[in-house]
Parts: sequence; structure tokens; C-alpha cells
Amino acid sequence: MEVAPAPAPAPESVSLEAKSPFEMRVHLGEGVPETDVKSALKTGDLGFLHSFTTGSAVDGPGMRLVAWTTACMFRCQYCHNPDTWTLKNGIPVPLGRAIEEVQKYATGLIAMKGGFTLSGGEPLMQDRFAARLFAAAKKMGVHTAIETNGYYAERLTDEELRNIDLVILDMKAFTRTHHELVTGIGNADVLEFCNRLAELKRPMWLRYVLVPGLTDIPEEMEAVADFGASLGVVERAEILPFHQMGRYKWERLGLNYKLEDTEGPAKEGIDKAVAIFREAGLDAA
Repeated sequence: MEVAPAPAPAPESVSLEAKSPFEMRVHLGEGVPETDVKSALKTGDLGFLHSFTTGSAVDGPGMRLVAWTTACMFRCQYCHNPDTWTLKNGIPVPLGRAIEEVQKYATGLIAMKGGFTLSGGEPLMQDRFAARLFAAAKKMGVHTAIETNGYYAERLTDEELRNIDLVILDMKAFTRTHHELVTGIGNADVLEFCNRLAELKRPMWLRYVLVPGLTDIPEEMEAVADFGASLGVVERAEILPFHQMGRYKWERLGLNYKLEDTEGPAKEGIDKAVAIFREAGLDAA
């Protein structure tokens, strides 16, 4: 049965920091006029964020401060944060306020050999905000990373890409047909971005979500692994086992969740996937 989301509190009463990116957050930017939203997307003066989380050890090297943006063009069947699909579910955050949040942790992040990661949602749906925030973080001497699906990467210039020390590319599939099955959209732009990063010699990590019956296709995994290895800039590949931690969000948002009865992969399946990526020559785990 479809369950309507609970009324959201006013944005100013919601903490910018969250205990977990799995918190449900909706409607927080709906008071922003459309003209202001368009201006924000054009200039980057304002961003829409789900939250910041601290102490992450899985979103780049070292301990990380992570900002989670809202808005995404993909509709991945296994998405654990479908509340971040919509821009105005995010908290409207002025660029200066976001920079202050990074500055607050900059000294510690540098000391711990960590850094700042921008994730989502899809950060490049808000490319001007992302580019300006990364530029500010680099001026602080903070290591920067972006977790992206790569679809809108042409919105960043080569100079702006150099302000990003690491690209964590969420590779959903390799063939167009399978990518469309998983996300609803093709992947020509994603592959083009990967080739561009290789030409620019920009460091990459590849992430691949292992979903039984959907992405655990040996031929797809082999194609992703071989492509990643051919780029020459992929430092590591991460196989992420599917989980059901975001299921409740699909239910509360009234979305059709096709993976409702899908269980996480068995250890044997995870080991097989890791082996495929290693056989291609990648440092995989």
C-alpha cells in the first residue's frame, strides 16, 4: 500500500549534519522559488544538499567529510536513497555555508590524510555548485573526491577536473541495453567520461553494485572489468554487495520497488565478482 511521506520540518530546523546518509529527508527545498532554483543551478551560489556526514572511511582515502547532494537523472533499481532523486528534497545551502562546513574540518582532514567527498544523488546535476566547492576545498589544501555516475561530466572543464583529486565512478553496467535495464538511461556519456579521465591521467576508483539476478552477470562484470583495466588510471575496484537499507524509503515515497524480495549476494557470489575484476588486472575488493 502506498504510504505518503510524513510532513517535513522547515529547512532551517534541520541539521546540516546527519548521523547517516540513509536518513529520510524530503520537501526541504520546496519553498525556494523556481527562478531562484534556476539561478542557483546556473551560478552555483546555492546548492541543495541531503546532508553532510563525518568520519567516513569508505568514500575515498583516509577519513572523509562527505556532502550528499540531491537530484539524479538515473533511476537505479537498487538505489538506497531515492529521496535524493529530487532536487527540492534537499536543504538549500548557500555556497559560502558549504565552504564553511569544509573549512571547519579542513585541519583534521589534512592531518588524517583524508579529505572531502561530494556524493549524491548525482553531484554533477549541480555542476556549478560542485565546481566552486571543489575549488574552495583545494585552496584549503584538502584532498577532494567526487562520487558520480559520470553522465553529466562534460559540464566540467579540464581545469575544473584538476580540482578533483579522485573520481569514484559508479559503473552500473557496460552494455547500453543492460545499463538501460538497471538505470533507465544509456551509458555512452559515462564511457566517454572514463576515456576522458584516462586521457587526462586523472585517478579513478570504480564501484560496481552486485545485485543477484540483476548485475551479477559474468559477461557484464567481465566487460566492466576489462574496460576499467584498459583505462590505465583505475587505482582500485570496489564490489559493493546489494543491501536493503533503503527499502523503507521506497515504501514511504510510494515507489515501485522491483527488488523488494531480493536478498544480498552470498559470499561465494561476491568472491566470484572480485575474482573477475582481479583477473582483468585491477586491485579489487
